[in-house]
Amino acid sequence: RAVAVGDAVPWQVVDHYENPRNVGSLDRNAKNVGTGLVGAPACGDVMKLQVEVDENGKIVDARFKTFGCGSAIASSSLATEWVKGKTVDEALQIKNTDIAKELCLPPVKLHCSMLAEDAIKAALADYKLKQGPNQEEAEKKA
Repeated sequence: RAVAVGDAVPWQVVDHYENPRNVGSLDRNAKNVGTGLVGAPACGDVMKLQVEVDENGKIVDARFKTFGCGSAIASSSLATEWVKGKTVDEALQIKNTDIAKELCLPPVKLHCSMLAEDAIKAALADYKLKQGPNQEEAEKKA
C-alpha cells in the first residue's frame, strides 16, 4: 500500500532513511569479511550486508547497500548498527521481530525486517564458510 498524505511514518524509519548508518562495502575477498546478498522479488528489495570479524570472533565493522523502499533501507541501517560489537553467535540471535519493533514497522513492511535478518544470517554463513572446518574445530577445543 502506498503511503498517503497524512499517514504517520515512524520517525525511526525516517531517521535511518535520511541518515543511513554504515553505507558502503567491505572487501568481499577478505577472509574475515562475510557477505550476504538477499532479495525479495515480490517487492523488488535487494539487500547486501557485510560484516568484518576480528580474530576473537567479534564483529568490528558492518556495511550495507540496499535497493528498496525506506523501510528496507532503515532495516539494513539498523541491522548494521546492532551487529557491531557482537560476537557471531550473538548477532545470529537478532530477529526480524526485534528490528520491526524498534522501527515501528507496519505489518505491510515486515518483509523488510525479515530481509535484514536473512542478510545478517547470510553474511555470517559466508564468513563461517571462509573460515573452513579447521577453524570451527579449534573454537570448540578452546
